[in-house]
Amino acid sequence: MIQKGYFESYAYDTPVKEKLNLLEKFKLNNRLYFIYKYAIIVFISRKQARSGIYDDKLWADSSYYIFRFIEKTGGMFHITGMENIAKTPEPVIFIANHMSTLETMILPGLIAPHRLVTFVVKESLVKHPLFGDVMRSRNPIIVGRTDPRKDLEAVMNGGMELLSKGISIVIFPQSTRSLEFKPEDFNSLGVKLAKKAGVKVVPIALKTDYWGNGKIIKEIGPIDRHKPIYLKFGEPFEMSGVGKEDNQKIIDFIQTSLKGWTLQSPTERS
Repeated sequence: MIQKGYFESYAYDTPVKEKLNLLEKFKLNNRLYFIYKYAIIVFISRKQARSGIYDDKLWADSSYYIFRFIEKTGGMFHITGMENIAKTPEPVIFIANHMSTLETMILPGLIAPHRLVTFVVKESLVKHPLFGDVMRSRNPIIVGRTDPRKDLEAVMNGGMELLSKGISIVIFPQSTRSLEFKPEDFNSLGVKLAKKAGVKVVPIALKTDYWGNGKIIKEIGPIDRHKPIYLKFGEPFEMSGVGKEDNQKIIDFIQTSLKGWTLQSPTERS
């Protein structure tokens, strides 16, 4: 298991650079540069996964490389609550809203250095010609998003097995990525698994619309440096036994965070 993270403290804000050289100006908000760097990492990771050497460290490293070139293209990260990632020695379930491809790529670099982790992912992602090999190498829980009963069975059975091995799980309860957070689309799969397994939940609120959805390849969309990137890890908490209330607690955490970020002044968002 990886022991050392990439950050010196539990909160991180991308430094603001007052003066940029010509190369930095070229990279800023440059979608071609963004796609080029992203493609390199994807193909290297894909090759490593096919060779059977794409382990936890390489996964975290590739995630961190993506993090850094997002900053070079103007992405401004504001991350808080990282002390909650490994606050408990036991495995946990991370439950987050799902806004873009960015969180799928960035969360491994934040979580994997501190604890074993995998994702609940859509079946289409593990079959994707570009990303499939990488995702399959992470031993994820696979759901179809068409049959709620089958998805529940897959998450419960697969989740119990992974948690028993000390592997934490990231779950996006929304059926798909959405720029607008709708509580009615936020299912309780993660809460049900946490209750059954007797593990804690770590809620994650995020705002990642910096990275849009692509028209041809959904995972490669436009970027907008004027949209800051926010991630907030909440305190781990135990299930109360009332699933609806526990799920509402996560929803409230996400809604409150999103509202706070939206209300920040234009100066803070620049």
